[in-house]
Amino acid sequence: MNELSVTVRQMFQEKKDIVLSIICGFIGGITAVGLFSASGYLISKAALAPPIYTLMVLVATVKLFGIISALSRYGERYFSHRGTFTMLSHLRVAVYEKIEPQFQQVFRRFRSGDMLARIVGDVETLQNFFLRVFYPPIVLCLVFLMTIFFTTIFSIVHALIIFAGFLLTTVIIPLYFSLRQQKVEENLREKRGDFSTEMTELFFGFRDLKIHDSLDEKEALLENTAARYGKEQEKTGIHQLYRETLNAFISLIISVVVLATGIYMISDGELDGIFLAMLLMISLTVFENTTAMAVLPGHLEDSRIASKRLLEVTESGETVEDDGEILELMEAPTIEMRNVSFRYDKEARNTLENINLVFPKGSKTAIVGPSGSGKSTILYLLLRFEKAQSGEISINGKEITKLNQESIWEHANVVLQENHFFYGTIRDNLRIAREDLTDEEMLHALKKVDLESFQLDDPVLEKGANLSGGEKQRLAISRAMLKNSFIWLLDEPTSSLDSLTGAKIYDELYQLAKEDTL
Repeated sequence: MNELSVTVRQMFQEKKDIVLSIICGFIGGITAVGLFSASGYLISKAALAPPIYTLMVLVATVKLFGIISALSRYGERYFSHRGTFTMLSHLRVAVYEKIEPQFQQVFRRFRSGDMLARIVGDVETLQNFFLRVFYPPIVLCLVFLMTIFFTTIFSIVHALIIFAGFLLTTVIIPLYFSLRQQKVEENLREKRGDFSTEMTELFFGFRDLKIHDSLDEKEALLENTAARYGKEQEKTGIHQLYRETLNAFISLIISVVVLATGIYMISDGELDGIFLAMLLMISLTVFENTTAMAVLPGHLEDSRIASKRLLEVTESGETVEDDGEILELMEAPTIEMRNVSFRYDKEARNTLENINLVFPKGSKTAIVGPSGSGKSTILYLLLRFEKAQSGEISINGKEITKLNQESIWEHANVVLQENHFFYGTIRDNLRIAREDLTDEEMLHALKKVDLESFQLDDPVLEKGANLSGGEKQRLAISRAMLKNSFIWLLDEPTSSLDSLTGAKIYDELYQLAKEDTL
């Protein structure tokens, strides 16, 4: 159960809600038992026509138990759900904080659909860990122990019968099904990840599939994946119904045994008949709570698999420590690479081998070479998106691995080969450069890259779907211009532009970066 350690740590940040949930759950459970046992005793006692004040006391007791039980159940739901939702918020933040420093490695190892299933679906699944796995067994054990202790006052035999039923329905049967559930839940998670992945592939690749007349094959593959996922869901549902039915059946058998034993003991003179209805009601009520134990194995295994899948993502690569020295620049820096070698995960050859480069202060350098020679990789290393296996990279003589990652980004104007554009407006996408930008500054930057036809309130669709390749590149360059810091890292910034427009934009860049390192 090591997979659940992160979830447990996040859960225990809400100790107050955990304790209050257990207290309210116990009070609600034990008062429900008291309510029905008092009702059973009241019925039996009333048959003997006792004094009216005796019945009044019993009726008042029943009403009091009913009110306390209702209030306690409300409190249990309130505190348990408040704790759960707070725990989930902590967990989402913790997952993001783990993924962010290693996002390059994460997206190389996991397909986007599978990632979505993990960081959304699996996190949501863990809401059941506290509500269905952690505190219900604690409450159930406390209620059963108190009930068994109360029952011994009237009949030790019935207390032993209830204790045997407790072991069966709360320990033995859930443990048995928990062992059987592991394979079922693991298959379900894998099939859900496959389905999410194929669905994402279909949406993202719809246009290309349509152009190449391959849509039918992809849709057939998606339908097969959906059918396999549906079968796993059906199998899981059958297992859960079987567990619940078996637990309910055992609980009913225990109540029948309690009744039959009570009748035998009354006929033998070992038990006062007035207590028979009370003992039967105790049995029926206390075993109603075992429904939670019937669903526990499924939720436990579900939570374990979800935690395991999240750990695979959060521990999938080397985390970049971001507590280094803050890089402070008042002017353009000198950047050096000495004997730098780098290899991507699971690749046999080095992408870069013993690279030695010097970018002097204020210099303008073009790195040229064939596709796949490592040009983009050099930029990733300078931005600390990746970490070199050997060698040293320094900015103004300070080793880059000892510098705070975000302070490097703060001083870098970056245009990558693929730049992301958010759903919103041109203004929204330009303000990523700086929050304090004025409309005049943004319009001036658009004019520099020949996008003066754009208005700041023009819409931008998801991933810039309504922009051409050239417009995306120019919009990305304008963002870099608006940031206007001391380091410029441009990865084929004009590859989608005609030569005249590209030359004009380079003139603007050289003028803007006149004193900077580019």
